[in-house]
Amino acid sequence: MINIGIIGTGFMAVQHLKAYAQVPAARVVALCNPSGRNLDGNFADVAGNVGDSALLKLDMSMVRAYRDPSALFADAGVDLIDICTPTRTHLELCLGALNARKHVLVEKPLARTSAEARQIAAAAEVAQSQGCFLMPALCIRFWPAYHWLKQLVAGRTYGAALDARFRRVAQAPGWGHGHFLKGSESGGALYDLHIHDVDFAQYCFGRPQRVTAGGYPKVSGAIDHVLSLFHYPGGPVVSLEGSWGMTEGFGFSMSFTVNFERATVDFDSGRGADALKLFVAGQAPETVVPPGIDGYVGEVEYFLDAIQRGQPPARVTAADAVTALELCEAEEQSIAAGRTVDFAPVHP
Repeated sequence: MINIGIIGTGFMAVQHLKAYAQVPAARVVALCNPSGRNLDGNFADVAGNVGDSALLKLDMSMVRAYRDPSALFADAGVDLIDICTPTRTHLELCLGALNARKHVLVEKPLARTSAEARQIAAAAEVAQSQGCFLMPALCIRFWPAYHWLKQLVAGRTYGAALDARFRRVAQAPGWGHGHFLKGSESGGALYDLHIHDVDFAQYCFGRPQRVTAGGYPKVSGAIDHVLSLFHYPGGPVVSLEGSWGMTEGFGFSMSFTVNFERATVDFDSGRGADALKLFVAGQAPETVVPPGIDGYVGEVEYFLDAIQRGQPPARVTAADAVTALELCEAEEQSIAAGRTVDFAPVHP
């Protein structure tokens, strides 16, 4: 059994709590929020854009409540610190948890800048040598439809991928107590939302050679709508769109389309049970239902299993999270300069 303390009690904390409840190896023993919000275990006022929308009331009789993160770090009964706080806090909290010899699961983006993320990655490397692991919560790598797609790409099931389009668009987030709408803190949709598809593109196809992007601010003062082209020598052609610029009432949509040499795959979260479709020449279109519940369950199950086996997580690493931020910075640079930019990652 792995004892977990969660810092932050907003939307992502709720999704993680629901995920842990489905993983036998997990036991949540502590919550921490400096403001004191939701430390009574009542999350009825917490909402978000994806995941299970069922209300959560946590039994706090066996769960310790903290307002000071350092007190949580000092709790000898906590094995894993799960950081679900605003991005601006990630550097300090990750370093504090690692210094306390705790395992760390940290929400995306890993930090506000790639420079800060590299500090976290360096500390995680030291901690790993001492048996403590850090994993960024890049949950799309674990989302069933996306994981299924990754397997098709890697296994060349239908030949090489010729082109891929990833789209993640939404109205402005109405939760997070204004954090998301302060672009200097969240990075806007480019860093907080679009980074999911940036990371998944690099997961499938590696690091692009060049990046071309256009975009604009709308609600946060930072880039809230971005359309990018990742250039790969010899292909595939990869485009990505992310937005908080949709009009109120639009809600949230995530989708992808990938053309292979012998098939087309199309996913649209708005289609419900028919979200994932496979089209193969000469065959009837097929609805695919990959195994798994959602990315939150998948990521925590994977990380806890890695901890129990004493093996550092390999499916997603701090280095991956650093490169995802570097790619977002390249997109931002391309938008500002109005031109294609070469991508030369700092993190090896």
